[in-house]
Amino acid sequence: MNIQLTGWLLACLCYLQIACASPAPDVQLAKVYQAQRPVSHYLVSEKFDGVRAVWNGQQLLTRTGQMIHAPAWFTSELPDMLLDGELWAGYQNFEFVSAVVRRHQASEQDWRQIHYLIFDAPSVAVPFAQRYDVYSQLIDKLAQPHVRAVPQYRFTTKAELDEFFEQVLARDGEGVMLHEHQAQHQAGRSSAILKYKPYFDAEAEVLAHLPGKGKYQGMMGAIRVKTPQGIIFKIGSGFTDEQRREPPPIGSQVTYRYQGVTKFGKPRFARFLRVRQPL
Repeated sequence: MNIQLTGWLLACLCYLQIACASPAPDVQLAKVYQAQRPVSHYLVSEKFDGVRAVWNGQQLLTRTGQMIHAPAWFTSELPDMLLDGELWAGYQNFEFVSAVVRRHQASEQDWRQIHYLIFDAPSVAVPFAQRYDVYSQLIDKLAQPHVRAVPQYRFTTKAELDEFFEQVLARDGEGVMLHEHQAQHQAGRSSAILKYKPYFDAEAEVLAHLPGKGKYQGMMGAIRVKTPQGIIFKIGSGFTDEQRREPPPIGSQVTYRYQGVTKFGKPRFARFLRVRQPL
């Protein structure tokens, strides 16, 4: 084993010991891409709409530290090191994966549809480009079809990035991620990792149900919600008729999609996506 790889694995081991002592993984969270730096400073990958999952060397955890009850075969070949990734079952299948992850005894058939897509091996001492080179090789050697390293690409111009972005959207992808190639892992929201999406998702608390009119007479027409920042607004689109008959409970957290904000800070074109289930 070469000196570089040995040093990297030792750094991972130290980080692993710290992580295992914590109730929740110290995950890194992305900020929004706004062309802050030249594209050449980043490694770029597709952003997958799945459930965040951290392998701490012993078990899979959600980003809040809850154990994921994956079958033994799903994790048996994973290395004794920290891995960060997404549980994913194809495009437009977030709800399916979320439901499987919340079950203590999900069926074998359900788990066979899920892949663990690795996008980092957190280490506070090693830049991302080097981490990617090493963990992608380790994942390849596992030869486990359900475990994959998310490919990272280098682009030199914004036009190349936009072309890749459009390719991702054309196959129903969610967007792309830009990871500063010389950045070390940093827990929490970091400008070293950016998300580039045609829209934004956020969470809010349901305050009230507003009555519907016209074809929605007798059903919920909209919900009044409040963001963690205290912004109050209404969401009236994105609901099925069934959801309008049985709207998200008062006090529950919902995920909504929007396109920027007004000068008053309210989300523009807010659209309901789903009730946020605790993981």
